[in-house]
Amino acid sequence: MNEPENEIPPATGPTPYVPRRITGPLLMGVVPGQPLAVAHRAAELAHSLNVKLICAYVDVTSYLTEEPDGQVAALPIDPDGIDDDIEGISAGIRERLQEALDGSGVRWSFVTLAGDPARALGRLAEWADASIIVVGTRERGLGARFEELLVGSVAVHLTHRQHRPVLVVPLAPHTRHHPKEGR
Repeated sequence: MNEPENEIPPATGPTPYVPRRITGPLLMGVVPGQPLAVAHRAAELAHSLNVKLICAYVDVTSYLTEEPDGQVAALPIDPDGIDDDIEGISAGIRERLQEALDGSGVRWSFVTLAGDPARALGRLAEWADASIIVVGTRERGLGARFEELLVGSVAVHLTHRQHRPVLVVPLAPHTRHHPKEGR
């Protein structure tokens, strides 16, 4: 044998799991009128992890197109349709987030995207190397149910279309009242 007696043989078998510290930003999807509970939970998590919070609104009335020169532009789905004030909507969301997050100690930014919400958030998460994507559930009601039937759940689409964890913050959760025993 040519091996010295005191040499340790190379390890065989699976490599043990070693957790790594989360360093990528959190990505939060926002919609107009969304309760601040989503922003608050995302900010708490970003603060706890000491990472930046990227807040993103996706304009579903437009889509992305790439020009031959490589330039990307957002175009309206229906050029003759209702002229939504996307800049105004984005400014309103940014202002509301600013009121909620400024002074919190959380580093944050805001961006407006175009197209399908799950695909747009997935692309941004990939580009920013986001650690986690945070979204809220839909509000209760017939309109929300109808919308979910038409376009589906953004959270469900995100969990199936990309590899990052998705945190879903419940909005107006349905709680059952359980009377405490002995009272």
